[in-house]
Amino acid sequence: MTLEAGFHAVPAGHVATVVTHLEMRAPVPARPERDVGLELVRIARPDAEWYRALFRKVGAEDWMWFSRLVIDEASLLTVLHDPAVEVYVARRAGEELGLLELDFRGAGECEIAFFGLARAAIGQGAGRWLMNRALELAWRAGVGRVHLHTCTLDSPQAMGFYRRSGFVPVRREVEVMRDPRLTGHLPEDAAPHVPILR
Repeated sequence: MTLEAGFHAVPAGHVATVVTHLEMRAPVPARPERDVGLELVRIARPDAEWYRALFRKVGAEDWMWFSRLVIDEASLLTVLHDPAVEVYVARRAGEELGLLELDFRGAGECEIAFFGLARAAIGQGAGRWLMNRALELAWRAGVGRVHLHTCTLDSPQAMGFYRRSGFVPVRREVEVMRDPRLTGHLPEDAAPHVPILR
């Protein structure tokens, strides 16, 4: 369904976000980076509890990431244990500070399904470092498109960061969903920049 121009009511107890899809059709030169003391480690067949804890740490406190919290464990593990899905953690001195999830299930493409850093790693150049690693891993034989998406519930810096990294916006959608803070999937103080409308 395509929305007509104008305002559209969002039901009480719900949130709405504008989702922008971005893509890259050819590799771009890596952006200059500095040593941020991180290592990237692939986690084969991650445990659901571990994954959700890192997912919350990276995206739930500030940015209302919740899609992987509302599905049941079996459905989550079906995705995470698929041979075409790769999960990585960025660590510094043993502390888990970043999540990178690459999805190669689409023929000839890689989706950067999740990309994020915990508060303790933001503002130090870690995002650029992690994106350079993500693109190195994504652009492999047979891949002709790398894509991702961001939304207005995400960090306001995300769009500019992705564009500087070489991604081009190609499509926009509006998503309306039950507010995860009212369903119990996130604490009510998560994403304080988005008011709860009961």
